[in-house]
Amino acid sequence: MADQASLKTGSAASGAGTNGHSTPEERVAGGLAGLGNDVATLAELQARLALNDLKECVNQVRVPVALIALGLIVINGAVPVVLLGIAALLATALKLSTGWALLLTGATVLVSATGVVGAAAMKLGPSATCFRRSQEELTRNVSWIKTVLLYSGRSVPQRSR
Repeated sequence: MADQASLKTGSAASGAGTNGHSTPEERVAGGLAGLGNDVATLAELQARLALNDLKECVNQVRVPVALIALGLIVINGAVPVVLLGIAALLATALKLSTGWALLLTGATVLVSATGVVGAAAMKLGPSATCFRRSQEELTRNVSWIKTVLLYSGRSVPQRSR
């Protein structure tokens, strides 16, 4: 961590620790500064990954949502008019009462519209997993931070010469 400034403690300022060896306080301060820098870098990278995942998710969801919206608009606006027309034609052609013709027509269109919305919803489901990469990376980053914090206070065994 040569690019980081070292902290001067009371003993370091009075001349102790100037023989090329850092004091325990300086090592702790340097270690904390390095950890803080690493955590900040990880947070920035995590945010970038989440933004990329969001963009990818929006691109995957755009078409199914547009199809669902279009299907609902068509159902809302045109279906009642079409249903009345078809029911009137059925009643005349099959010599049915108006009520039975309306019921038969409504049921047929309802089943068809349900199929279209169901097909679009099936395409919408897999696109909800678009933040999987961000979630996995966040889990790895948090595990790394926990490991660093767990082992940072332990002394490194000295090699015997």
